[in-house]
Amino acid sequence: MDKVINSYESLFIVNATLSDDVIAATVDKFTALIADNTTLIDVAKWGRRRLAYPINDMNEGYYVVVTFKSEPAFPNELERLMNINESIIRSLTVKLDFDASKRAKNTVPAVETTPAADESDAEAAAAPAAAPAAETDSAKAE
Repeated sequence: MDKVINSYESLFIVNATLSDDVIAATVDKFTALIADNTTLIDVAKWGRRRLAYPINDMNEGYYVVVTFKSEPAFPNELERLMNINESIIRSLTVKLDFDASKRAKNTVPAVETTPAADESDAEAAAAPAAAPAAETDSAKAE
């Protein structure tokens, strides 16, 4: 029987009032734990961000999002370890409905537009806006 491997995404928020060294050590500890027990897809360190609402009188946290593939038992153990650690103020792990490794390969980098393209887009957007105004003027004349 084949083992079931699912894609997961885990977000955890580290207490931003800690020193930068402690934050880095906590992030490294959990990313290493995930990498050792799963197939690591992506680690996105979002950095310090303002919380939507205060948690334990804190207004900021250090956000990290980790995407990985593992057996169904590992995310429960990961959540348990994150809840025990006092440096982490919130964590959430969700099962993804898609294969994260395929989605990561198919991502397209953002395309930068040239100034000339922006000008032509602005002219094209302005032209349709002027047309209805002309129609209303002719309707008033009748």
